[in-house]
Parts: sequence; structure tokens; C-alpha cells
Amino acid sequence: MAISDTKFHNKYRIQSTRAEWHDYNGGLYHVTLCTKNREHYFGEIADGIMHLSEIGEYADEQFRNVNNHYPYAEIPLFVIMPNHIHCITLINGVDNVVETMCTSSLPPSSCTSSLPNRWKSETIDKNMQNISLHRGKLSTVIGGLKRAVTHYANENKIRFGWQPRFYDSIIKNNADLQNIVRYIENNVINWKSDKSCC
Repeated sequence: MAISDTKFHNKYRIQSTRAEWHDYNGGLYHVTLCTKNREHYFGEIADGIMHLSEIGEYADEQFRNVNNHYPYAEIPLFVIMPNHIHCITLINGVDNVVETMCTSSLPPSSCTSSLPNRWKSETIDKNMQNISLHRGKLSTVIGGLKRAVTHYANENKIRFGWQPRFYDSIIKNNADLQNIVRYIENNVINWKSDKSCC
């Protein structure tokens, strides 16, 4: 994490990891959220299956129901791992974007079973070129999800913490999307060999 040379209110500012040239008010993103110090707050993997803890189950519920709180957002695919969560996040109703691709054998508690049938992969390249030029909805959604899980943990006296930030990559086209879907679907299976998170 780099600290800039500029100050705000006489304090050093942590540089944003968001892309300055991109609008975060609309688009499709691969987002990763990690726990503080990589601790296994969300559960454990045994015999190739993710077994969610209480806080993991609550996070699962929040990610599944994100559209109830943020009508402009959808999370059609996600996986909860012991110390992080990967998700595909759709902002601003970019419709007809993706065909049904999640044919995962992962249990429902760790990966949504399918992407919406109404999304069509052949239109993703065109739609990603037509997103608006404003800023902020992605951070609002992910920040809200993080706050909800933290609040639940505090209310129920469950030890828990997030890393301060989240990581995102802009999904630029259908090939990008296909690769990320495969990565998320195989995350539990590849847990022992995957050291890329956080």
C-alpha cells in the first residue's frame, strides 16, 4: 500500500486502488474482499467443501440479497472462502450481459448456482463500452456489505475484522468474464495451491 506525498487535513492520504479513468457507477467487476490478517473467520475447507461459520453464513445471506438493499446492483456469482470472498458484481443494471455460466459443483453455501438466464454473453463487449461517466456505486455496495457483516459480528459478539480495502478488476469483455467465472467456481478446489489472495 503506497502513501502519497499529498496530505488532506494535514494527514497522509492512502492512494486509491480504483482506476482513475473508469466510471464505477456502471459496469461489471471482479471484486475480492479479505479478512483482517487473513484470519479464517468465514469457516474452513474440508474434503473439498467450504463449511461456513456463523459469520460466513451471514455474509452468504447478505451477498445473495444485495439487490434488496441496492436495486442498481446484482451479485450473480460469488464464493466465500475461509479468509476472503470473490464475487462478480454488476452495477447500474447493465442488462443482457452474461449467459448462464456457473455450472459449479460447489455447494450452494459457497457459490451461487447460476447466472441469470436473461443475460446474453454476446452483448457484453458492446455494453461495457456504454457505461456512464460518474463514480461511486461499486464502493457504496461493497462498503455496505462490509458494514453489514461487521455490524452482525459486533451485535453477536463474534470476533471478526476486514482488511480496510477491497480489490476490483473491471471485466472488459466476455473472455475476461469466462476466465473469472472459472476462477471463482474452482476457488474451493484450488484452495491449497492458491496463495494469490490478500
